[in-house]
Amino acid sequence: MMDPPDVLLQCPWLPVSISGCHLLAKSWFGNTAYHVLLTDMHCVWEERMDSEAIQKRAQELNKRLRAPVKAFFSHLCDVVQPTLTGSDRRPADESPISLTRQKDGNISMKLKSELAGLPFYWEFHCTPAPVTVVCAQMLRPLLVMSQLLQQQVEQLGSLLMRKDAEIQDYRENGATLSRERLQTDVFEEQTHREDFMAKTLPLLQHDTPSFDADLQHLYTAVVAHGNTRKRKLSEGRHIEEEQPLAEAGVSTDLGESVRSEPAETKEQNQNRKLDNVGAKMADRPSVQQSQPTKPAAADQPPSKPKKKKVGLFR
Repeated sequence: MMDPPDVLLQCPWLPVSISGCHLLAKSWFGNTAYHVLLTDMHCVWEERMDSEAIQKRAQELNKRLRAPVKAFFSHLCDVVQPTLTGSDRRPADESPISLTRQKDGNISMKLKSELAGLPFYWEFHCTPAPVTVVCAQMLRPLLVMSQLLQQQVEQLGSLLMRKDAEIQDYRENGATLSRERLQTDVFEEQTHREDFMAKTLPLLQHDTPSFDADLQHLYTAVVAHGNTRKRKLSEGRHIEEEQPLAEAGVSTDLGESVRSEPAETKEQNQNRKLDNVGAKMADRPSVQQSQPTKPAAADQPPSKPKKKKVGLFR
């Protein structure tokens, strides 16, 4: 079973270092399946594995292994997750995982550990992720984050200008600073933006992915909001589809009848149908005389009580 929709999306990008390569990673490990994403900001790689594929690869890498996936998958998770979450503080030469960039553009991560006293080997074969995955997992959330941070900057700039106006009012009414070092210049948005860009851009390290705790929290909040909005839109469409059916008297519950009518109305309609059928039978011409007449009621054997029919005919 593969990972449920949006489960990996809700995981933040975490900075990791494997074999000297600085990457951003996000991973999901289920009961017997996993989904891993890695990026160096030049490419995004992924690998998805279900229980059957894990079993096959484990037997290829460990010839003596005959255990089911559940027997060794928890061990694999315990060894791998500290590295893929950036929580492994061991030196690079002591890490159980090594990373290799292959000539075809793929990434291979090899793991060597010990399970039940025997060597246990595993390999991650990560290939370039589809564009749809990159857009969903990185591009769209980062664009929303950028827009959100821009709005925050604008609000903070507006707040600073109001603070300057408040300070100016205090000064005009005779207020003075007790400590000159607390005095600040009047905030000018354009000047501040140009000065900030000139000083900060040269300090940025574009080749080293960075996703600190604040950005991880913001990413998680943006994704959670997007999932909530999708759910509400989906529920709204479902209600809009059901409303015309409900107004027409059509039930949207599969356990109910197709058209809901009051019980009394149904019974009246059934009785009316039976009366119409009786009237039509009474208007039909009598049976031909050539047919044998039925024996008298006294000569007839006692008739068995008829079973009541369920439904329209009772």
